[in-house]
Amino acid sequence: MPYESLIPNSLTTAGASELPLSETGVGMDNEAFAGFYERSARPLWAYLARVSADPALADDLLQEAYIRFLTAEAPRTAQIDGEVAARRYLFRIATNLLRDHWRRPRTASIEEVPERHFETYGDAAQSESRALLGPALEQMRPRERQLLWLAYAEGYSHHEIAQITGLASASIRLLLFRARRKAARLLEPASNRRSA
Repeated sequence: MPYESLIPNSLTTAGASELPLSETGVGMDNEAFAGFYERSARPLWAYLARVSADPALADDLLQEAYIRFLTAEAPRTAQIDGEVAARRYLFRIATNLLRDHWRRPRTASIEEVPERHFETYGDAAQSESRALLGPALEQMRPRERQLLWLAYAEGYSHHEIAQITGLASASIRLLLFRARRKAARLLEPASNRRSA
């Protein structure tokens, strides 16, 4: 599923130009950061939106992740390995922000209606995919959605997923296997599940 169908139109590189910086923790000047932002904002937003199942929260966490990215002292590997490591570091920050959000006590108002009920999407094939995958993914735990997204939408290796999530590298393979199996079970037609 392409990222573009998941990204709100308001997410543009304009956000990058509003950030005052002379040098970031990963040694980028304004121009280098604007390019990095342009290449990484859409995939990061899609990751946050899919894992949290809340596009508005994804917008907030995206902004906070970039602020923390710019103000934090980057690890040495991000300075040595360049953009690949910087992107992993950014995803790690976003993952920690998600974790912090889930730990906070939740308050809800009756007037709150999730934005996803009002969204419209592109072509019929994307709508059909969303109709099949959406309910199945909503039944999964955020950690399962997170692992599936990082592995299959972002294409990260097990080692990279471990770095982003803070999980043990050896456990990623088993956790992904379980998440895939659960997703497959949730995608089966109800008639097949009853007979099994």
